[in-house]
This record gives sequence, structure tokens and C-alpha cells, in this order.
Amino acid sequence: MGTRTEGLLGKLICVLLSCLMVMAAASSRATIMGKVSNTKFHHHSERLRRNLLANGLGKSPPMGWNSWNHFWCDINEDIVKAAADALVSSGLSKLGYEYVNIDDCWGEQVRDENGNLQAKNATFPSGIKALADYVHSKGLKLGMYSSAGYYTCSKQMPGSLGYEEQDAKTFASWGVDYLKYDNCYTDGSKPMDRYPIMTRALMKAGRPIYYSLCEWGDMHPALWGFQVGNSWRTTGDITDTFESVMSRADANEVYADYARPGGWNDPDMLEVGNGGMTKDEYIIHFSLWAISKAPLLLGCDVRNLTKDTMDIIGNKEVIAINQDPLGVQAKKVRTDVEIWTAPLSGYRFAVLIVNRDQWPANVTTHLEDFGIPPKTSVTARDLWEHKTLETPLAGNLSANLDPHTCKMYLLQPIS
Repeated sequence: MGTRTEGLLGKLICVLLSCLMVMAAASSRATIMGKVSNTKFHHHSERLRRNLLANGLGKSPPMGWNSWNHFWCDINEDIVKAAADALVSSGLSKLGYEYVNIDDCWGEQVRDENGNLQAKNATFPSGIKALADYVHSKGLKLGMYSSAGYYTCSKQMPGSLGYEEQDAKTFASWGVDYLKYDNCYTDGSKPMDRYPIMTRALMKAGRPIYYSLCEWGDMHPALWGFQVGNSWRTTGDITDTFESVMSRADANEVYADYARPGGWNDPDMLEVGNGGMTKDEYIIHFSLWAISKAPLLLGCDVRNLTKDTMDIIGNKEVIAINQDPLGVQAKKVRTDVEIWTAPLSGYRFAVLIVNRDQWPANVTTHLEDFGIPPKTSVTARDLWEHKTLETPLAGNLSANLDPHTCKMYLLQPIS
């Protein structure tokens, strides 16, 4: 009797232990699944948050005009209106030059009694809203400037640090379409901490505004800029010299892999037409910016364009390379005599051969260097001569270049 009772009791204990083990396993699994579920939800939320930072703008590099390179702080509403008029009357707006961007020095030195930015009455007496309406009436878009600091770089007007939401709403209420955001007179914090604050402010402003980060490349914004803005400066300020152009092209090329539709590397604005370089050097400048998928923001006085300048900035075939929907930035494939190449939509290739030296150069390069399969024949279109070479190329591409000149080709495989 005692032995039988002990046997039953032992079985009962085993059953109870088994139940407890099952319950524990179920509880543990539920906890784990809850964590997994929460983790998945967290990742989904983060992914959604990152997607919301994309504003649908900048699918191709922006094109337009900016006041700084030519006018610096000597800017007023009449100049801006005349620039908008010139973009239209010259036909440049039909080629894609749509942004009319006011740089530094447009505002009063202090905010108004409500803490709002205010246009400088002496130079912008009609206000920015009226100016935006005028620019929009021309079928163009208005860009403005501020800084992620206490002052803008001129120190002639307040920056937006600490006022991001208020300023974003102000820009939106004025009808602004583009914001260049500089990096002067900061609180010492890192730009990757300050710039996203304006990102979130623009997201909530109620108007799509292209967001251009002007951090000068100090903290490698190409590595983090895509989730923050639509373009990011990779270099310091450009000047109207050949050496400045080439050094900025070199620095910008380092980050080629990070450029794509919605987010572009920016080696600064164009100097074409400002008078510091030869026509051939300006052609190199424009060609490099085009093939590098850089923003094409004119920095000259568009009210007084020479024929040479118009021939350069109005080259439809070169502009098409910049605006190609594939959106792949060019890289150097040779550096002795520089050869830059980028794949394009439709299995085409853009090639730019640059002689930056002081003596002539004879160049022969292999089509395979551009990613074109062996034994492939291609047609070659000279984009500055506006003519297609009579004989298709097979294997090699050759060119003779004078000092500080370039050749730019569009290659189309035919077999």
C-alpha cells in the first residue's frame, strides 16, 4: 500500500513538473516573441521615420541661380527679380534652371517682437512673401538662406539655432522652396546634431522645402547627410580660379558612392561667367559639375550673360548628363590625364577627359576602363562639338587636348 502510494505520488510530481516546465517555456516564448515583436515594430518605426525625412525633392540635382558668388552681401529685391526675369527671358528656365536663391544678408540684424526673422527693410522693402509671389509668377522657385548658429556667416543677421521650428514655419508661410543652411557661429555642438533639428522642423512646416546642408565637408556630411537633407557641401567655399575648381572636384569625387536621387554631393556653386577663368577652363568647370551630378547653381550675374557664358551653361547635352535619372556620380578611372566616367540610363556612358596640365596631351584609353564589355562597339557623341564621330569606336577612345581643355563624350553601345 505504502509503495503504491509512493509510486502514484511520484507520477503526480512528474506530471506537475512537466506542466510547470511547459508553462515556463510558454511564458519565456511569449516574452521572447514580445521582444521580437517590439523590436520589429521599433525597426519598422525607425524605417518609417527615415522615410519621412525624404521630402520627394531632389530627384535630380537642383538647377538655378544663387546670389552669393557675384553679389555677396550687396543684394536687394530688384536684383533678385531681375535675375528671375533673366532666367526666363534667356531660355535658361526651360533648360531646368528653376531656383532663384537669395544667400546671406537678406534680413534685419534682429528678430521682430515675436521672435520672427524679418527681411531687411532697406533692401527688401516689399518683404519675402511678395518676392516669392513674383518668382512663382515666373514659373520659378525661391530659395532662402540661414545658418545652424546664432548668426549667419556675415554676422549681419540672426541664425536659426534655437529657432528652427519658428523659422521653418516662417519660410513656409512666405512660400520658400529651398533652404541653404550654413554652419557659422554655432554653440560648439556637432553639425550632425544641429542639422537634423531643422530637418524635423521643415517636415512639420507644411510645405516641401529643398534642404541644402552647407557644412563645408568638415564632418564628412556625405556619410550622414542623406537622412538629413537633399544635398550637402563636401568642400569649402569655391573661388573663381581654375585651381579652386579642380581641388573641389577632387575632394567631391571621394564621396561619389554616396550620391543618389534625393541626396547629392555639393562641391559649391558655379563660377562660370564671373571672369576669373578662360572659356576652356569654364567648360571644364561646368563639365565636371555636370558629370559629378552636382547642383548646377549659377553664381554669375545672369542679367548680363555673354555669348560664351550662355554657350556653356546652356549646353542641353551636358545638362542632360547632370539630370540623367540613373543619378550615378562620376569617378576617375585614370589620373595621369584625368578620365572621369559615369554610367547613364539606357546602358549609356558619359566620359570626360581633362587635361589640367600646362602642356598638350595625347590620350588613348580602353573602353573596358569605363565598364563597357570587350568587343563592344559604341557611337561617340562629342557634347561640346555637338557632333557624333563618323566611325563607331571599338576598343579604344583617343583624344588630343591642349592645356586646360577637355573632351566630353556620350557613348552608346551598338553591338
